[in-house]
Amino acid sequence: MATFTFPFFLSLLLLPLFSLLTIAAENTTGTIGINYGRIANNLPPPEKVVALLKSQGINKVKLYDTDAAVLTALANSGINVVVALPNELLSSAANDPSFADKWVQANISQYHPQTQIEAIAVGNEVFADPNNTTKFLIPAINNLQSALVKHNLSSSIKLSSPIALSALQNSYPSSSGSFKPDLIEPAVKPLLDFLSKTSSYLMINAYPFFAYEANANEISLDYALFRTNPGNVDSGNGLRYDSLMEAQLDAVFAAMSALGYDDVKLVVTETGWPSNGDENEIGSGKANAAAYNGNLVKRVLTGGGTPLKPKDPLNVYLFALFNENQKPGPTSERNYGLFYPDEGKVYDIPLTLAGLNGAQSNPVNESKAQVPTTAPSSGNTWCVANANAGEEKLQSGLDYACGEGGADCRSIQEGSTCFNPNTLEAHASYAFNSYYQKKARGTGTCDFGGAAHVVAQPPRYGTCEYPTGY
Repeated sequence: MATFTFPFFLSLLLLPLFSLLTIAAENTTGTIGINYGRIANNLPPPEKVVALLKSQGINKVKLYDTDAAVLTALANSGINVVVALPNELLSSAANDPSFADKWVQANISQYHPQTQIEAIAVGNEVFADPNNTTKFLIPAINNLQSALVKHNLSSSIKLSSPIALSALQNSYPSSSGSFKPDLIEPAVKPLLDFLSKTSSYLMINAYPFFAYEANANEISLDYALFRTNPGNVDSGNGLRYDSLMEAQLDAVFAAMSALGYDDVKLVVTETGWPSNGDENEIGSGKANAAAYNGNLVKRVLTGGGTPLKPKDPLNVYLFALFNENQKPGPTSERNYGLFYPDEGKVYDIPLTLAGLNGAQSNPVNESKAQVPTTAPSSGNTWCVANANAGEEKLQSGLDYACGEGGADCRSIQEGSTCFNPNTLEAHASYAFNSYYQKKARGTGTCDFGGAAHVVAQPPRYGTCEYPTGY
């Protein structure tokens, strides 16, 4: 009996460990990288950028070119790098194999493996390029692959091309995902075929912000920001989606499956949320940007895939490392960065699992979740900041109102109608009042931990007019 008793009890003791290992194997965590764009004239030198990346625990970075100073600074840093062949070089790489070969020698072999280049992004959103570079994509990829094989680099460096979600003909519901018919034969199928044969992956640039901005009346902000929400059930496959991002990715998986490419993996090579925007850029703002990126990092690092591909981890590159002051377009384009050019944080979110474990929840958010909402006040009333509450309470309340609270804070963004006076009290008052009015002036909706109170006279801050309802 003694011979069998010990292993039996030992096995009982080890059962929990086996269970944990099984769960861990089934719930593989993904990775977080970051895009290092440089369309700016005020960024720190590459050496300082590498030090910043390492200080934040970031070990994956994606570039938009093969800048010599940047690649040299990344040497022996322990950071894995995705480089890019820009769109303007696609025609040369496609039409001249010797150009592709020389480009690989000068921009890849010259630095690898000291600089750990793991992939080359061939072009960027080529299908949406107004210069009509789509026809060059596949020949360029084939010539670059031949060059990598020639220089014994094909086993360690993958080729792919980032595509935008605009390449899809249908994306809702996710199960109906399909590519635009005019792209399938000349570009999409040959690209997927190449990725499948070389065990590479499709690079996807996915921005729930754009979908929310264009459909704010139909898409829940909580759904877009990975926050608790009722979710959406796909009418085609019955799967439940708790976030817009995962629904978008599964639309791409469905589109690939429809063409017979179930084996190709995805990497999200760009995603982000702007911390500032023009007045018509609905949803832009610092609190929402922090919520989106912070919740996305948590989602990625705590494991699991999308509802359609639950065992495939999410691998994501955030956009972007810095605010880039020379990017053209609306205000949002210059405000996707996690850091200012002086290396200060635009907002504070954890970027590693260790950071997640040490992160503390916002006490204002917790207190607001417990505030009951009862019958609305009668007559016109407004909610304004309590100047005596102190800056910390006002700022916390402002962040909550403009973030999780769903207040309309576009008018207090720089350049908008209520930005001036540019004081914390004025901005907090506007945000508190927006939240209060959206909650139908319900009892308990103008408190913010003692940072706000109700008034019966219209607030006066410069020329700004405060709404009395939505």
